[in-house]
Amino acid sequence: MPRSCAMRYLVTGGTGFLGRMVLARLLARDDCEAVYALVREGSRDRLLRRLADTEGHEKVVPVVGDLTRPRLGLHDAEVDGLAGRVDHVLHLGAVYDITADDEVNRAANVDGTRGVVEVAARLGASCLHHVSSVAVAGEYAGTFTEDDLDVGQTFGNPYHETKYRAERIVREESTVPWRVYRPAVVVGDSRTGEMDKIDGPYYLLTAISLLGRFAPDNWLSALRIAVPELGATNIVPVDVVADAMVHLVHRPGLDHRAFHLVHPRPQPLSEVYNAFAAALGAPQLQATMPAPVGDLVRRGAAAAQRLAPVAAARDIALAELDIPPEVLPHLTFGARFTTDDTRRALTGSGVTFPEIGDYAPALVAWWREHLDPNRHRRPRPGGPLQGRRVVITGASSGIGRETAFKVARAGGVPLLVARRTEELEEVKREIERDGGQGWVYSCDITDGESVDALVKTMINDHAGPDTGIDMLVNNAGRSIRRGVRLELDRFHDFERTMAINYFGAIRLTLALLPHMLERRFGHVVDISSIGVQTGPPRFSAYVASKAALDAWADIVATEVLGEGVTFTTVHMPLVRTPMIAPTRIYDAFPTDSPEEAADKVMRALIDRPKHVGTLLGTFGAVSGALTPRVKDAVMHVAYRVFPESAAAREGSAPSDHDDARTLDTGPLSRGAQAMARLLPGVHW
Repeated sequence: MPRSCAMRYLVTGGTGFLGRMVLARLLARDDCEAVYALVREGSRDRLLRRLADTEGHEKVVPVVGDLTRPRLGLHDAEVDGLAGRVDHVLHLGAVYDITADDEVNRAANVDGTRGVVEVAARLGASCLHHVSSVAVAGEYAGTFTEDDLDVGQTFGNPYHETKYRAERIVREESTVPWRVYRPAVVVGDSRTGEMDKIDGPYYLLTAISLLGRFAPDNWLSALRIAVPELGATNIVPVDVVADAMVHLVHRPGLDHRAFHLVHPRPQPLSEVYNAFAAALGAPQLQATMPAPVGDLVRRGAAAAQRLAPVAAARDIALAELDIPPEVLPHLTFGARFTTDDTRRALTGSGVTFPEIGDYAPALVAWWREHLDPNRHRRPRPGGPLQGRRVVITGASSGIGRETAFKVARAGGVPLLVARRTEELEEVKREIERDGGQGWVYSCDITDGESVDALVKTMINDHAGPDTGIDMLVNNAGRSIRRGVRLELDRFHDFERTMAINYFGAIRLTLALLPHMLERRFGHVVDISSIGVQTGPPRFSAYVASKAALDAWADIVATEVLGEGVTFTTVHMPLVRTPMIAPTRIYDAFPTDSPEEAADKVMRALIDRPKHVGTLLGTFGAVSGALTPRVKDAVMHVAYRVFPESAAAREGSAPSDHDDARTLDTGPLSRGAQAMARLLPGVHW
């Protein structure tokens, strides 16, 4: 554009989404000399960072103020210093939130606008450009022209009412010539899809995307569902609004007029839904129901929602989909907005308002990449664990070590946690020799400060738009096999077992939970024991700690399910690891290998079921529920036929009955051998 005369602007709301787009277009003009951008102190650096790559960013002069304070929070000297140096005041600053309360809306939208009107007059600006909204029409049903404002409409939302009051202030109180711009529902950039937050129709994308995931290969997208027409809305992309507004700002002879920056025709809600559904592989709607049937359906739905159970179900569904209840009544407009004056004023500008079907794929692509609250849950190319960061405690040996190898081979990134760093480093080297990737973290999970430091370090190491801590395997633990008669003076056995098996696992899970909730994805695998299902004797300390963890996870899982955080409990049978080595009778027992145990953990990570276990464990749990006295009798027999371990005697007072028949220093009796074979995997 050839340079005619230097233009200087004061812009409010330059850090907002539309504000940034308008600001960039002003800066790109050859006749732009300076843009004074009103920002809060805390937003000053953010504004400059966002504009760092924008053409003409050096022309921006931040002006620290506050839209909600008198005279925009500017001192007289600051206002006087800008007097005569501003040609156009562009007021884009506002609360654009339909869920905000009346006080918040009034402070920014009404009081802030009055402050802008006052400052524009004191600056001697040639024109005040106010960004209003089609929301000024409120609940009005009928044709709403660019000349209309007060047509007796009512308002069902504080945002709509304050936008109306703000525009009225500009029209009635401004001594500076004004122009008003009324965008419809503003969505992302029609070319790039860029959008900065969930708003308007974006609230519905999660629900639509879920419909597209019910079947493979998107075959649902071929379906057509007959529905009544649910009304019409009006949607425009942000880049078109910004282009139109900047053109209208600089076109002469348009003062004291309002412009509808809207699609030229109402867009049926079914059309908008279908545009997004096509991009998300969801079923299409066919608004072909006869009008009488449609009216009957709408009236029936409205009546049903007045019933308490139906209303409760609706509210629960909305909460699960993160759709604010305030959004539903305002999905459609009763008014039809004319654009005759706006189209004439845009003649020759090249600005056109595209059909939503043409740019919905770009909006959806951006949403899926940046805004989809469930984006971290989506399956990944290369397998379910590809690129997943999996924290594995007790990874230096046994089940944890083998699980780390299998996770790495499946494309995951195991984060190896244990106290013994040297052994973890050896596990990492083996993973890397096999072409995988692993990270080593030394931590004592029974120490709160150590766990806090661990989680902080891991999140810093793996923070990114596509990375984070995805899964946790609570594998670290200790087992104590000791009959209650030997526990009478050893309360510390219970304390130390709970310290690692229960409190340690919970401490680490709680530390990671905020991160998982923020990402709306996470999976926790708790390595429990078949003993919780069967109740074997001599394991009162160990089984109690595992049962406590099971119960805790069962309850917490119900609370965080909506945020995409899930739990699997693995009731592990007896596994030949260093943990069982002190009990010599286990040398003759049938056991799982660490590799077989790791396969169970992998199933828990990949399929994420509620429970992984064995048929024997399930049989034990069922028989205990149906025939508890029979189960007690069987367990008592086991207590009699299996000896106490010599290791269990350490630190305990000797008994007159101790000999080779009551300790595991001799061969197992025939009865013990038979029971071990009959019930393999149980911790006897």
